[in-house]
Amino acid sequence: MPQNIPEKCIQPDISFFKNSTKGECTNTPVWPAPITTGVIAKIPILLAELTVQINVDSTFTLPEPAYEVKQIKKRLKVTQCIIAQNTNKLFLKGFVRKNIDYSTRTSSNLEVFCGDIRHCTVDIPWSCVTPIVYNVHTPEPVIFNTTDQYQYLRTGKLGPEFAEKDLLESGDFTKFNQVSTEFFNELPFCEIISATITEFDEFLGRKQPCGVKVPFEEFEFKTIEEKMVIDLTIKVLQKSQVTVPAIKHKHKHRHEEC
Repeated sequence: MPQNIPEKCIQPDISFFKNSTKGECTNTPVWPAPITTGVIAKIPILLAELTVQINVDSTFTLPEPAYEVKQIKKRLKVTQCIIAQNTNKLFLKGFVRKNIDYSTRTSSNLEVFCGDIRHCTVDIPWSCVTPIVYNVHTPEPVIFNTTDQYQYLRTGKLGPEFAEKDLLESGDFTKFNQVSTEFFNELPFCEIISATITEFDEFLGRKQPCGVKVPFEEFEFKTIEEKMVIDLTIKVLQKSQVTVPAIKHKHKHRHEEC
């Protein structure tokens, strides 16, 4: 290393690294090798597809005075989607995650207004119950658990008030015998397809700040009242056994001659 160049100024040697990008890659289609005989598979079966309209009215307060909402990002979360078995009632529950960007004031006068952009994330809960129409397939019937009790014959002697040749025949009450059977049914479940949120937000308690100069159109607020209409499209499914027929025509594989 030269004596006149400081060690910290020596750049590492990266000449060994090379990078190149290809614009196009070739591929060869390969037909999968399926089971050609008929089989029985257990797969999710579509029971219904529906769009549920959920109305939400809520009020929340920001941690500090705001002057303008710059942006609101929304994400719908579903935490519960359950069908009460042997009924047509679908129970839904969840929340809307809202991330709000808003402006604050740090300095101002009658012509200039300056501040920071802050954000606040709130979870707006919602829940509802809606009747469901199985417009594709009816769910599998529920099989109930069973409990059966059985007993054995018991033969014994009677007391002196009965004839000596008479015998008592009855069930044996000195034992308890039972057979219990449990059935583990498949519970229908949901998959979210899409969600459209239409909202109307109103700022409550708007007022000009005390003791500071701001442009005449600037007002501060902390409370936001919102009204949302959520159109949620979901699929209702249930795992069930279905028959998959055999494949009649076998496709040729890549290594087979045409």
